[in-house]
Amino acid sequence: MNILYVHGMGGGGDSRIPRLLNEYFQDKEYDGRKVNVVVRTYDFDPEIGRQQLLSWFDELKPVLVIGESLGAIQAIRLRGVPHILVSPSLGAPRNLYGRAWAVCIPGVSLIMHLIFRVKKGDRQKLKFRRKIMLKYRAHWEDALKNMPAGGSHDYFYAFFGTHDHYMKQGIVRLDLYEKYFGKSYTVYEGTHFMEEKHVKNLLIPKILETLDLCSKTE
Repeated sequence: MNILYVHGMGGGGDSRIPRLLNEYFQDKEYDGRKVNVVVRTYDFDPEIGRQQLLSWFDELKPVLVIGESLGAIQAIRLRGVPHILVSPSLGAPRNLYGRAWAVCIPGVSLIMHLIFRVKKGDRQKLKFRRKIMLKYRAHWEDALKNMPAGGSHDYFYAFFGTHDHYMKQGIVRLDLYEKYFGKSYTVYEGTHFMEEKHVKNLLIPKILETLDLCSKTE
């Protein structure tokens, strides 16, 4: 039983939350089957990344997709499966394509790489190039089509931290989430990077609840 985890910007195959999830599920079964949380590093170019994720989606046939931060947009575009979103950055695509002009100014791309410094390891390489950043407009527009406000019948639930510093920048917005998804979310006392206690006390129970929902509708 596979769960596809779509990491956020600069995340990757060694991201913390999917590791914690696999530690929890490693000695457990659900409905007589082993639960496997799969996370793979995909490209920062949203269309290349989408093709990679579609390929993995077809390969793994996940029963659930979890999208974190900017990865929530890629997760939303995967249709016909329940979704859990962790700190979904719905304002990030507009922020990226809106700043595409700026990276043409000498030194701006370097500054952005210094601001969004990626950890060493199996991590997504960030490419702040105008051509790539402009693609985030179509990326967002396609995601809109698979939201409840756009007529989607997929299941969605989200988690937000009270002290998410990206809220001040408009990248993470509860009002934007409510506009497209309604009030299907929980706010926890924490940051953009869901703390381990919340992974155990909130995210894992929601995963199990969603798996129960899936088994009842099969």
